[in-house]
Amino acid sequence: MSAVEPSPPLHKRVPPGAWTALAWCAGELFTLLSRVQLPGEAEPDEWAAVQLYRWDGLTTLALSTALALYGGRLLARRPLSALTALLLASVLATTPLGVGAIPMALFVGPMVALYFVAAARPRRTATAALALALGTLAAYLAVRLFNGWTVGTSAELAVTLVAVIAWLLGTSSHQARVHAERLSAEHADRAVTAERLRIAREMHDTVAHSIGIIALQAGAAARVATTRPEAALTAMRAVENEGRETLAGLRRMLVALRAADLAADGSARAAALPAGLSDVDRLAVTTTAAGVRVEVTRLGEARQLPPDIDLSAFRIVQESVTNVVRHADTHACRVTLDYRDDELALEITDEGRGRGSATDTGFGLAGMRERVALLHGEFTASPRPGGGFRVAARLPVPAPVR
Repeated sequence: MSAVEPSPPLHKRVPPGAWTALAWCAGELFTLLSRVQLPGEAEPDEWAAVQLYRWDGLTTLALSTALALYGGRLLARRPLSALTALLLASVLATTPLGVGAIPMALFVGPMVALYFVAAARPRRTATAALALALGTLAAYLAVRLFNGWTVGTSAELAVTLVAVIAWLLGTSSHQARVHAERLSAEHADRAVTAERLRIAREMHDTVAHSIGIIALQAGAAARVATTRPEAALTAMRAVENEGRETLAGLRRMLVALRAADLAADGSARAAALPAGLSDVDRLAVTTTAAGVRVEVTRLGEARQLPPDIDLSAFRIVQESVTNVVRHADTHACRVTLDYRDDELALEITDEGRGRGSATDTGFGLAGMRERVALLHGEFTASPRPGGGFRVAARLPVPAPVR
């Protein structure tokens, strides 16, 4: 049940703005290296423009880098403003190069930002980001054509194609994440519905048992009503108490489940009576024999609880102990039952180091949380600061039972 979450991979630990800034710096470095003669080359791939190494060219490169880094900082909070800053940085950095199109390397930063915007933002924002990027490329060529300068149309088309591919990859990532979240929500809803059906079946068994007792007590009272009126009175009081307790449990359960559209289940019901807290010791013995020692501690004065509370408390303990056996990677756990004046408090703790617990999906915990919510209680489940896992629940006890 305890889960030590592994560290996320590097690409998830580094924020998108940092990746964007890194891509910009790498692209600018590549652009500058392509304009110097590297070892093994007879000449540079491209000759640098005269203004590149003058004070104005160096100032332009410094300003464009500052603008790109600023855009990286804005990416998480204001994505379109961040992309605008990166696009302006690309245009500004291209100015001293003396080329007819924005180089691919100087557009890597905006492409990375475009991917993250498409992956993390709604479709409308992603579409606006793509239009902004393509509009900048088109505007750059239009300005050069208007002034009669040469343009690198083929190179700019290649940059446009790669930008669109980055946007499509981001959109695909966004759709995959939305689909995964929808599936997870559907699985959680099905788990809650299944748990409600299970609770309803258990409540059916509890009520059937209570009705059987009422029938037996009423029959006994009828047989001795004239010969032993005191015994008949005792039996009828037992009928009254059992009826009141059953109705109270039904009322709590049905009010909580009134919004659920539970389908009728025509399968045969279990003939055995539901388990309760009296079976915790048996559960501890069985689990200990399986290799995980269960220490059960009872605080306060143990007393008879309403069937729905007794059953739900046992199911929470049972599920928690089962998760310890399967996932906690430990040899012991502790179960504490605290009978307080107005509530029953449960706590199940372990010191395990389990990884990849099935409770990470939230389905096992969802069932326990649903049971507690139906009884208007409180539920918590989280890793312990010193290691291990802790499940705790507080179930209010109706006043007549206290």
